[in-house]
Amino acid sequence: MSPTFASLSVRNYRIWFFGALVSNVGTWMARVAQDWLVLTELTEHSASALGIVTGLQFLPFLLLAPWAGAVVDHFPKRTLLMITQISLGLVSLVTGLLAVTGVAQLWHVYILALMQGVATAFDNPARQAFVSEMVPNERLANAVSLNSASFNAGRLIGPAVAGVIIAAWGTGIALLLNAVTFGAVLLALTSLDPRALTPAPLSKGRGSIREGFDYVRGRPDLKLVMGLVFVLGTFGMNFQITMALMATKVFGKGPTEFGLLGSIMAVGSLAAALWSARRANPRLRHLLIALVAFTVSATAAALAPTYSLFALTLIPLGLAALSALTTANAMVQLRTTPAMRGRVMALYMAIFMGGTPFGSPLIGWIGDHFGARWTIGIGPLAIGLTLAAVAVYLWRHENVRVSFTRGARPHLRILSGNDVIVPEPAR
Repeated sequence: MSPTFASLSVRNYRIWFFGALVSNVGTWMARVAQDWLVLTELTEHSASALGIVTGLQFLPFLLLAPWAGAVVDHFPKRTLLMITQISLGLVSLVTGLLAVTGVAQLWHVYILALMQGVATAFDNPARQAFVSEMVPNERLANAVSLNSASFNAGRLIGPAVAGVIIAAWGTGIALLLNAVTFGAVLLALTSLDPRALTPAPLSKGRGSIREGFDYVRGRPDLKLVMGLVFVLGTFGMNFQITMALMATKVFGKGPTEFGLLGSIMAVGSLAAALWSARRANPRLRHLLIALVAFTVSATAAALAPTYSLFALTLIPLGLAALSALTTANAMVQLRTTPAMRGRVMALYMAIFMGGTPFGSPLIGWIGDHFGARWTIGIGPLAIGLTLAAVAVYLWRHENVRVSFTRGARPHLRILSGNDVIVPEPAR
C-alpha cells in the first residue's frame, strides 16, 4: 500500500475513516446551511450575528477544555465518542426541524450553536486521542493526516451539495441530512474490533487537570506550537464568516456559488492532507513555512477583484492552512506521552479554537464597519507579526545559525538547534 494511505491497512482505522468521511460531508453541509440561514433568512446579511453564532460554537472549547481533557483521559474514548455523536446528531436534528417548519429564530440558533459547542468540546479531543488507540505509533502522523484528508474530502463535497440542496429544497433539508450522517460514525464505532485497540492507561484520582497544565507548562516546544496555532485559529481560520461575506456582500452571489467556494478551498486542503500523510516526522520548519504561505495567499484572497480570482486564491490558502494544522496536530500528538494525550489535545484544541469566541465577533464587527475584505486581511497581518516575533525569539534563545552556500544551486539555510527553519529552495 502507498505510504500516503498506510494507516488504512489497519482494519479498525479503515472502518473509522470511512464512517467519519460520511459524517464530515454532513458536517460541511450543515455549516453552509447554518451560515445561509443566519445571513439570508434570519438577518439581512449581518456579519455580527454570524460572528456571534461562530463564537458560541467555540466558546465551550475555551471554558471546558481542562475538564474535557480530564474526562477523555478518565473514560474509555470509544464510549465517550458514542455519547458525543448522539448529542451532536440531536442538535442538528432540532435545528433542521426548526428551519423546515419555518419557526426558527436567531436566538434558537444561538442556543443550539452553544449546545453543539459543548458536545464538540468533548468530542474533539476524544477523536484526536482515539486515533492513537487504533494505529501503532509509527503510523500516528499518517493517521492524523488522513483524518484531515477525510475532513477536507467532506469539505470538498459537502458545501457544493449543500448549495444545490438549499437552492432546490431549502436550508432545513440540508440540516436534517446532516443529522442522519452521524449514524455513520455510530455504526463505525460499534463495528470496531475492541481486541485490536490499544487504549492508553486511564487517569485516576484528583489532580489530573493540574497535571495536564503542568505537563504543557514544562514543554517549551509544545507551548511554541500552541502559540502559533492560537494566532492562526483566532485571526486566520474564520472562513465560515469570511467566505460567506465575500460571496454575498462583495460579489453578490447566491447559495450555489457560496457553497462552491468551500469545495474549491477543500481542493487545496485535501492536497495538503494527502501530502502531509507521506511525512512521518513533522517538524517546526514545516509549520513555519506553511504559515508564511498562509500569509501570502490570504493577502491575495483579500485583494482579489473578482469572484473567479477569489475562488482561485482559496486553493493555495486551503493548502497552506491545512498544512499548518496537520503539522501542528501531529507534532503535539507525537511529542506527548499517551497517558497525557487527552488532556494535552484538549488544551491544544482550546488554544486553537478558544480564541474564536472573541475573534469571530471581532471579525464580524470588522466586516460590518470596514468591509468584508478586511475580515480576511486581519489574518495575514496578525500571523505575519507573530512570525516576526518567533523569528526574533529563535534568534535570541534557540541558537539560530544562518549559512549561505553559492554554487550551481545557491541556497539559504536557517538552523535552530537541529531543526531547519527555512528549507533549501526548489530545484
